[in-house]
Amino acid sequence: MAQRDGPIRTERLLLRPFAPHDLDALHAMFGDPEVTRYLDHGPLSLDKVRELLARILPMTGIDAQRNELRLAAELRATSQVIGDFSLWRTSVKHGQGEIGFVLHPEHQGHGYALESMRELLRIGFVEAGLHRIVGRCDAENVASAALMERLGMRREAHFRQNELIKGAWSDELVYALLASEWSDR
Repeated sequence: MAQRDGPIRTERLLLRPFAPHDLDALHAMFGDPEVTRYLDHGPLSLDKVRELLARILPMTGIDAQRNELRLAAELRATSQVIGDFSLWRTSVKHGQGEIGFVLHPEHQGHGYALESMRELLRIGFVEAGLHRIVGRCDAENVASAALMERLGMRREAHFRQNELIKGAWSDELVYALLASEWSDR
């Protein structure tokens, strides 16, 4: 089982459960129109981010009672929170999971998302025992699609106009990776 009460250290990041003092950093991300461009909502107000933070604070593990792991990515050098990375179990019976990620635009293009998501995939496959993990993104979100491909995920679907996002029909890409493919790396 994958429980994260303490931090995970990567080369440049500290991945840890969110804490109440992360409100401003979370608002800096989810209040930014560039961050929410491909999400199903626009920029969030401070009050909406406060509600979001309250919902994600208990998302600290995947075990018999919990299905969600949501971690803040903090730069080890500065302690600045720059990202929000998620892994959740979508089916116990079938060993299915899904990943999600949000990175502040000022920190994109430096490999931080790749570094974080490699660790979440490891947690999903090795610690949580998942069989298959998927990732989804808007088809226009080239950076997210490229990240999933760099992670070794394969594109399994391109759904045409399957979601109504902000009043417009949007295409969605679905990527996936199997535990056997992860262990073969």
